[in-house]
Amino acid sequence: MWRSVWCRSAAMLAAALAAAVVWGLPVAGQGGGQPAADAWPQFRRTPALTGVAASALPSSLQVLWTYEAGSAVESSAAIVGGTAWVGLSSGEVVALDAKTGAERWRRQVAPEDWGIGESSPAVANGMLFIGDLEGTVHALDAATGAPKWTFRTGSEVRASPVVVGNRLLVGSYDGHLYGLDVASGKELWKAQTENFVHATPAVLDGVAYFGGCDEFFHGVDVATGKHVMRLSTEGYSIASPAMADGVAYFGTYSNEVIAVDVRAGRVTWRFADPVRQFPYYASAAIAGDLVVVGGRDKMIRALDRKTGAERWSFATRARVDSSPAVAGNTVIVGSGDGKVYVLDLATGKPVWDFEGGAGFVASPAVAGGVAVIGDVDGRVYGIGGR
Repeated sequence: MWRSVWCRSAAMLAAALAAAVVWGLPVAGQGGGQPAADAWPQFRRTPALTGVAASALPSSLQVLWTYEAGSAVESSAAIVGGTAWVGLSSGEVVALDAKTGAERWRRQVAPEDWGIGESSPAVANGMLFIGDLEGTVHALDAATGAPKWTFRTGSEVRASPVVVGNRLLVGSYDGHLYGLDVASGKELWKAQTENFVHATPAVLDGVAYFGGCDEFFHGVDVATGKHVMRLSTEGYSIASPAMADGVAYFGTYSNEVIAVDVRAGRVTWRFADPVRQFPYYASAAIAGDLVVVGGRDKMIRALDRKTGAERWSFATRARVDSSPAVAGNTVIVGSGDGKVYVLDLATGKPVWDFEGGAGFVASPAVAGGVAVIGDVDGRVYGIGGR
């Protein structure tokens, strides 16, 4: 059974909260680290959530394979060592050969009437981690799908897990960000917010940063779970932040994309289209001096990282909830119009597109010259060179 819980009504509970309260930052600690060469082991690839692949896509593209999952796919893939894993709305996790689409294993982890939503797998230390809409975080053996442990939160988990050393970080709609022990699933700490935690945290210098439905941008120490930052953003956010050079970039439900300097504890710029006032659900990608983001106004945009000025835009035919990935000099992203678009990073001009059977909410993952993405009609596609 499909379930959607939105921030809008609950965000009103936070309306009386005061403006920014920022505590001093801790001594730099454990950072996010980088994935193995040419892998995409978690949502947005790295703990900084930049959405940039290690290698480019081939210049001549085609759909290499299609896997009939039989259940809607909102979860974005993880790709490591030639295997792609993805969660399904049926509550299953499936492992596929990233080059051929051949099924390696498939396991039921969540009740079918709850299923897996946007929570995307994270793969580390031979284990796979993913959340479900019943509120459970699952750890599986990545090679076989055998269960390792589960941890139950107080509400649905739409956020994607992030592994930082021996910590697994994941948000829940019970209003908490959890820090769990990777090996055992034991709760090490939980950090409370005033509303749902939908976003996946980005990690910088031992601090997990994320926006919330309480209209605040949070910084939580990865080691202790203590708040080190709480900044009013004047709008609730579902999108996960992308981090570069101490600045977080993310869209809000107040129809803006904003940049937050986490060391200074302030918003440095805001972008809002003067005509097309629509929310941002998708997470941004950062490449060079550009922030690339899709919006519910059907547009994909590139903004200047320093100023927030629009550098280019591309119109699709429906809302863009899929988070763009950057691979070489191209951007690949899905749209609710049922198409996957590949655009030139510098200009936004179309390079290639493919029309699937239904809309795309999941985001593309790119590794080894192949992009993997699923649609809400229950198909997973592998896109690569001829």
